[in-house]
Amino acid sequence: MTIRLMRVPTTVWKFGAPLALASAGLMALLGQWEPDHANPGRVYADNLAGGLPTVCNGITKHVSPYPVVIGDTWSPERCAEVEQLVIERGQLTLLDCVKTRIGQNTFDALSSFAHNVGSRNVCESRALGLINTGRLAEGCRALAFTSEGQPNWSLVRTGRMLPNGKPEYRFVQGLHNRRKAEAAWCIKPDGAKP
Repeated sequence: MTIRLMRVPTTVWKFGAPLALASAGLMALLGQWEPDHANPGRVYADNLAGGLPTVCNGITKHVSPYPVVIGDTWSPERCAEVEQLVIERGQLTLLDCVKTRIGQNTFDALSSFAHNVGSRNVCESRALGLINTGRLAEGCRALAFTSEGQPNWSLVRTGRMLPNGKPEYRFVQGLHNRRKAEAAWCIKPDGAKP
C-alpha cells in the first residue's frame, strides 16, 4: 500500500496568475510515469537513463540531498519530502524561463517534462519558445512532436557511437507516450482533471 502525505501546495504568482508548486495535477502526471508502482520506495537502476539509480517519482543522485543507492528502500515520508523539494526547485527554475502568462495545466505539463528531461532543457526547448511567444497550441504540440511531425524528446542513448562519432539513439515508445500525455495536458483548460 502506498501512503501519500497530504500537503497544501505553495502558490507563486507569475504575470498575475497564481501557479501551485507540486500541485495535485502535476503529482498525478508524475505518478503515471515515474514510480516503480510495485515498490515506489525501492531504489532501482533506470534502464532508460543508462542504469542511473532512481527512486520514488524519478529522484536521482543529481537532484537528491540524500544518497540514492541501488538496493536501498526509502520510506514514504522521505519520498514525499525529497519529491516536494526537487519538484518545487525545478519548477522555480522553470518559472524563470516562462515569459508569458500560462495556466496551471500548462505549468504542470511543462513541470512534468522538466522533471524528466531537466529544467534547463525545457528552458531551451522549441516548445517553451513557442509558448513564450503566445503560440500555446504549437508549443504544447512541440512537447511530443517535431515541426516535421516526428516524435520529439523520445530517444535515449544506446551507449554506442555512430561512424561519424556521434552517439547512437533509439526511440522509446513509453517516452513518446509520456510526451503525448504532457502535450495533451499542456493545452487542456484549467479545471480539467488528469
